[in-house]
Amino acid sequence: MGLPKRLVEGYRAFVDARLPVELTRFQRLAATGQQPAVMIIGCCDSRVSPEVIFDANPGELFVLRNVANLVPPYSPTGLTHGVSAALEFAVEGLQVKHIIVMGHSRCGGVRAFVENRDRAEPGDFIGKWMQLIAPAAASLEGAGDAAHAADLTRLERASVVMTLGNLMTFPWISRRVQAGELELLGTYFDVATGGLSAYDRTSGGFAPVVDDRAGQQPSTVSRPRS
Repeated sequence: MGLPKRLVEGYRAFVDARLPVELTRFQRLAATGQQPAVMIIGCCDSRVSPEVIFDANPGELFVLRNVANLVPPYSPTGLTHGVSAALEFAVEGLQVKHIIVMGHSRCGGVRAFVENRDRAEPGDFIGKWMQLIAPAAASLEGAGDAAHAADLTRLERASVVMTLGNLMTFPWISRRVQAGELELLGTYFDVATGGLSAYDRTSGGFAPVVDDRAGQQPSTVSRPRS
């Protein structure tokens, strides 16, 4: 069994068109190692590629992708922790200057959580993983309804905010943030329009990153219930 034909064709196009242009960059990265200033925590959804969305060159972004762009709270147990290991490498090893959590519309993981939260956990891993957004759902009035796209959007955005909070439970992240050496940012990508919005901690809302993008309107995340 070989690679799927589409991948072979894509690689051939890379070798013929992009590699000649990028070869010097690849050679430099091979010799000096990577030094990205930005880490992006994104969803593994195939429609949401940070490298494509930000038109990034090789070596510019350190990308971590998982179901629903989540980060568990700091928990240094004897278990394996892929997300936490990637964070530690990016912050302590690469010393990135920015960590961006990028949520997105029509997230299958968020929908799965809403549809299955009152049932037995589905699958061996997904159900337990998606329980990480339970605090975000609990903080919202109405807590989200799979039948209403607006409720899912609220939860998708609230999950981004929750993940920013979880990041601050890591001592070596909070220490660098407080020292002004690291910035944590939240963003939200609309798959249908291509619109990108950023979280504003002051207003509690998401506003367009680029004002002239069609379809991007400021939105707010409901404040947690007291």
